[in-house]
Amino acid sequence: MTSPSATATPPMGTMAIPSTRQQFLDAFQRESAITSKVIDAFPADQPDFKPHPKSNSAKQLVWTFSVEAGVIAAALKNQFEIKGGFPPAPETWEETVSSFRKTREQVISALSQAREEDFAGTVKFFTGPKQMGDVPKAELFWFMLFDQIHHRGQLSVYVRLTGGKVPSIYGPSADEPWR
Repeated sequence: MTSPSATATPPMGTMAIPSTRQQFLDAFQRESAITSKVIDAFPADQPDFKPHPKSNSAKQLVWTFSVEAGVIAAALKNQFEIKGGFPPAPETWEETVSSFRKTREQVISALSQAREEDFAGTVKFFTGPKQMGDVPKAELFWFMLFDQIHHRGQLSVYVRLTGGKVPSIYGPSADEPWR
C-alpha cells in the first residue's frame, strides 16, 4: 500500500504544487515572452540609445538578457564558470535580438528536459562586492530572471524615450490599454 503523499493525484479540492523546475520554467517562459514583447517595441534604428552617459545602451540591455539566459543554460548543465568580464555584444541590433531569442529557446528546451536534481548543487557566483562564493543553482536561476525583469523595466523606459509604444507588461499601458 502506498502512502497518501506518494500518490500522483492530489485529493479532491486541492491543487497540486508544481515542482521547483516547473515553477521556474513557467516563470521563465512567461517573463521572457514579455521581455521579447518589449524588445519588439523598441525602435530598431536606435540601438545605441541611452538616457545618460553612465547608462547601458538599449543593445547592451538586450545583450544582457541573452548572456543571463546563457548563464542559466550553462549552470543547468554544470558548465557555468565566470571567466574574465562580460562578453562583448554582437555588432548589430538584429544579431543581438537574434541571440536573445536563440538563448531563450535554449533555456526553455534545457528546462523542459531538466530533472529536479539539476536544480540542486551550487555554483561560484558573486556574493558581495568583490566577493565570490557558493550560491545554490536554483537561487542563481531566479536571480538571472529577476535581473532580466529589472533591465526589461529599463528598456521599457527607453522605448518611451525613443518614441516607441510601450506594450502591456503586467497590466495596461498608455499605448496598450485594456479597453
